[in-house]
Amino acid sequence: MQKRFYVDTSIWRDYFEDRRDGIKPLGEFAFQFFKYCNENNCLVFYSDFVVLELKGLFSEEEIRLIFSIVKKHLLTKVSATEKQLAESYNMKKIFKEIPLYDLIHAIMARDSNAILVSRDKHFEYLNKIVEYKLPEKIT
Repeated sequence: MQKRFYVDTSIWRDYFEDRRDGIKPLGEFAFQFFKYCNENNCLVFYSDFVVLELKGLFSEEEIRLIFSIVKKHLLTKVSATEKQLAESYNMKKIFKEIPLYDLIHAIMARDSNAILVSRDKHFEYLNKIVEYKLPEKIT
């Protein structure tokens, strides 16, 4: 079965900005993850919410460049349904400390049957909703 990954904004930023956390080469981890996806024909999902978060930091041309790391036939945009948005708003009442967009990402990844790839520790609390992994843990 073809592997499926929903990639959170942090990983796209790690790759494009070649970020480091002082010790770990986060940009290299992201690059290797995307390389793995391309070589192994994995589907890579993103959403309008990822694009919205990136638009706060980058131009549209830079965003196109960011997404170009993934082969076009593997990159898939998913859109949130009204049902998913309603579920995320209801979950926000329970998980007050988790940003709404992270809840939406988790639900969209789950409904896409995809592993959520992120560095955001908020997703550790949502492990009953969606499988979450760091990019360097995917092989």
